[in-house]
Amino acid sequence: MSLIQISSLLAILVIVNIVSLALFGVDKLKSMSGGWRISEAILILVALFGPFGACAAMLLFRHKTRKIKFLLVPLFMFIQLGAILFLSPF
Repeated sequence: MSLIQISSLLAILVIVNIVSLALFGVDKLKSMSGGWRISEAILILVALFGPFGACAAMLLFRHKTRKIKFLLVPLFMFIQLGAILFLSPF
């Protein structure tokens, strides 16, 4: 992979992780106000592609930390980190 491709991929990963953090934050706000909620399936899917944002949101907002299926988020982080290291030119 060229440096431009890697930079583009990293930019996409940063954006996806920011979106993941935002969705978890919105769901937390909605849970406190009793409004419309984001489904857990969507949150897990977003966490698969943006695990760093999801994990940060879980810790920051104390949201979904007791749900067993959300224990997958740290696993998603290690998978994504491994992929980044595997694809890096270093």
